[in-house]
Amino acid sequence: MYTRLLQSLNHLHPRAWDFIQLTRMEKPIGIYLLLWPTLWALWIAGDGNPSVKNVLIFVVGVVLMRAAGCVINDYADRNFDGHVKRTQARPLASGKIKGREALVLFAVLVALSFILVLFTNANTIWLSFGGLALAACYPFMKRYTFYPQVVLGAAFSWGMPMAFTAETGNVPPAAWLLYIANLLWTVGYDTYYAMADREDDLKIGVKSTAILFGDADRIVILLLQSLALLCLLMAGARFELGLYFYLGLIGAAACFIWEFWSTRNREPMVCFKAFLHNHWAGLAIFLGLVIDYAMR
Repeated sequence: MYTRLLQSLNHLHPRAWDFIQLTRMEKPIGIYLLLWPTLWALWIAGDGNPSVKNVLIFVVGVVLMRAAGCVINDYADRNFDGHVKRTQARPLASGKIKGREALVLFAVLVALSFILVLFTNANTIWLSFGGLALAACYPFMKRYTFYPQVVLGAAFSWGMPMAFTAETGNVPPAAWLLYIANLLWTVGYDTYYAMADREDDLKIGVKSTAILFGDADRIVILLLQSLALLCLLMAGARFELGLYFYLGLIGAAACFIWEFWSTRNREPMVCFKAFLHNHWAGLAIFLGLVIDYAMR
């Protein structure tokens, strides 16, 4: 239904679907993976009752910045995506959208995101520049390092300190445990994503943690996920969270175990499904937080 609604926009403009695909709005999984950790931080910073204004700002900001990230990612990969079966039909790779058009759209999305940030406070505004830098440089990292997933993790986690400054004006030391947890988790699930493209990436010279980890990939992912849960446990103790939060962590752990088991044969599409499955882990933690605060 959601996809059909987006496809109906083609009636407004014949190229609308091309730009929807460029921003990946028809595939909201990236929005979820970016949104849940941001909401974790916002709920904790707001002691279970964050301001409605900040919730709206961060939800809309997540949608806009995820779209901007997809645009700049496809711009960076426009000469590579055509050689990968899964991405060869993307609008920039297929020539449906020109590079200049993509850069204009990226600038517009970033500008809209910045307008939202202006409704917060000075500390949050200053932090937003760091988030923009990470989002803009991530797509180019796979040319130079086997750790582009680490840069993605840093970018996907940047909304967390911003959530704290928006709600409280500062970032308490314990908030960085949440940041590190999300960074580790992101490296893990994006390695599953990279495992789906590993053979094509090796042929075209693109680097990733999936290539770096080699046969130890699944073990390393499980270790990263376990460390992420450990950081969340420590953060839960610092922020005096209760039973339902920890039940949410158990739900996330169950997701991670299922992903490890399901990818035992390393089939590319199964690895991709494991990447998608992480949405449920993030949601489980968020629901645990919401219920925990609601039951106080």
